[in-house]
Amino acid sequence: MPELKTMLPLDGVTVVALEQVIAGPFATRQLAELGARVIKIERPDGGDPARSYDRTVKGLSSHFVWVNRSKESLALDLKRPEAQRLLQQLVAKADVFLQNLAPGAAERLGVGPSVREKHPRLVWCGISGYGPAGPYASKKAYDLLVQCEAGLLSVTGTPDSPSKAGIPVADIAAGMYAYSSILAALLRRARTGEGATLDITMFEALGEWMGFPAYFTAYGGKQPPRSGAYHATIVPYGPFRAGDGGTVFLSIQNEREFERFCAVVLEKPGLRGDPRFASGPARLENRTAMQQEIEAVFGKLDTAQVVERLERAEIANARLNDMHEFWDHPQAKARNRWTEVGSPAGPLAALKPPFNLSGMEPRMGPIPGLGEHTHAILAELGYGEEEIRRLTAAS
Repeated sequence: MPELKTMLPLDGVTVVALEQVIAGPFATRQLAELGARVIKIERPDGGDPARSYDRTVKGLSSHFVWVNRSKESLALDLKRPEAQRLLQQLVAKADVFLQNLAPGAAERLGVGPSVREKHPRLVWCGISGYGPAGPYASKKAYDLLVQCEAGLLSVTGTPDSPSKAGIPVADIAAGMYAYSSILAALLRRARTGEGATLDITMFEALGEWMGFPAYFTAYGGKQPPRSGAYHATIVPYGPFRAGDGGTVFLSIQNEREFERFCAVVLEKPGLRGDPRFASGPARLENRTAMQQEIEAVFGKLDTAQVVERLERAEIANARLNDMHEFWDHPQAKARNRWTEVGSPAGPLAALKPPFNLSGMEPRMGPIPGLGEHTHAILAELGYGEEEIRRLTAAS
């Protein structure tokens, strides 16, 4: 039916969010794109701290623009009792409440997990660094610090220097697990009528992503070495320089591919039988020699010739793009991944979320100004003009 093409999966779902920076906002942005109404509560004096991280997007913060479209901004000074009562009124009407404040803050505002005793259908989601129990329960947690605690830096970087990931992976991991857990809780509620209490931690979310090096270390006796842009245990897998100075990344996943690589790309079919390269473990042990064999051939070719040979041999490969090249990537253009969203600074380019649900266009609403929807939300809650003026002045 035609109307199904415009219906969004979370139409009618209301999310109230006491969120900041990345983890919480990333989760709720995706809920909004699936149709949920997301009311983002911010401090009147500056709002979400991510608003002021930089001014690179027409005067707006790149971090805030990324994770806050399609939301309504309600400015409240939650130190004031009347604002706390208003918050509790909003939560009472919500389907989902999400918070990623400092440990204990939600409880002090009267919207901790015990609020579900009054509202059993509520899906309550708390995102924290390490969780409400255990020796790290009160420890402050920021993305880089959680990357350290989860061991990510110990396996990332060069042999001489550990490196953090170039994006906030601990925040993103927590946001993704919060988002998917909320969807699961809403599905369960539709079947049972019961809400849920969700306890999502950055440490546990990123820890899940550390599965390969964790198993490798626990059962192998030593952890994968830091190997820069090369794979820690698969050879050849990583960057190789061509004769024109370009860099091509390639990946060999099995012995059939390595045989084609030797015959078609390197034009040295006999190399497949060299004992130094006869198996994955052997190539790992002789990584330097393998590198030299490859670059001796690649050094006589330009980047385009290297890519052509790799494509002919059906070997996975990629160019090393910078962010300008990603922004203009032909694959994103061919799949119509770019659109525009509104903002206080005017129209901005935005990548569509990668849901790709058939018959559905995700909501791509504007990025809100601080407190932009305060008056409308208070009026919707039944406050008169005089009360609204008093509340906003108090805020």
